[in-house]
Amino acid sequence: MITVKIRKIVPHAKLPKQMTRNAAGYDLFSANETPVVIRPREIALIPTGIAVSIPDGYEGQIRPRSGLAAKEGIGVLNSPGTIDSDYRGEIKVILFNAGDKEFRLDKETRIAQMVISRCYETEFILCRELDETERGEGGFGHTEK
Repeated sequence: MITVKIRKIVPHAKLPKQMTRNAAGYDLFSANETPVVIRPREIALIPTGIAVSIPDGYEGQIRPRSGLAAKEGIGVLNSPGTIDSDYRGEIKVILFNAGDKEFRLDKETRIAQMVISRCYETEFILCRELDETERGEGGFGHTEK
């Protein structure tokens, strides 16, 4: 288990919540003061009212909630969004409405989920050739017949 420090930026902000015991993601809640309406094909930057201190070697991944996506067409535009371990500002979520009706966000609406994931320090080594694989350079659709 790791510890993530959290700070409320606004008093009414809700802390991330694991909705079931084994859920990988912690639901994030909106902290908008007044209702926000996201029209079809519109993008909105939604505040959560919280900031976090994620330990070195980890990141926070912001992902859509499957229920919002399936029922309302609401997704996270840059999914997964990344909260770096050195970022201390407010977490905001870029939502988009892919549905055909308006979506209303009231205060404390569950808008996304955050998964804390391990990151590895990586050294990139320039070389002339890469290891060969069966797939090779096969790209998009390479397995289609």
